[in-house]
Amino acid sequence: MDIRIKRAYEDAARSDGPRILVDRIWPRGVAKEDADLEAWLKGLAPSTELRKWFDHDPEKWKEFRQRYLKELKASKEGDTADALKELQAILKEHKRITLVFAAKDTEHNNAVALRDFLDNGDL
Repeated sequence: MDIRIKRAYEDAARSDGPRILVDRIWPRGVAKEDADLEAWLKGLAPSTELRKWFDHDPEKWKEFRQRYLKELKASKEGDTADALKELQAILKEHKRITLVFAAKDTEHNNAVALRDFLDNGDL
């Protein structure tokens, strides 16, 4: 399984595989028809409270990552559980996917943490 990450502001490429937006909020200035997304799985995004607390502060990255992964693991029903099931179905069909995010920081964002979660087999 090859899981890539890419900013929503970067052009889609044939090599991306299915592109999945993993943010709760649509990326500012990106037209939906230009995003070339297979799915927008809002349920995979961190909770609003966690996202606001983190505020993309690299100093909070380690704690954010732990809290976010805890949210993902704790999801038994609701939007997050549904989004994880949909993601599982996509992963079964494709060898490569791209998690799409809007944050400026390409090293400290929920897509990076989600990729690590998936790479560790936590799904």
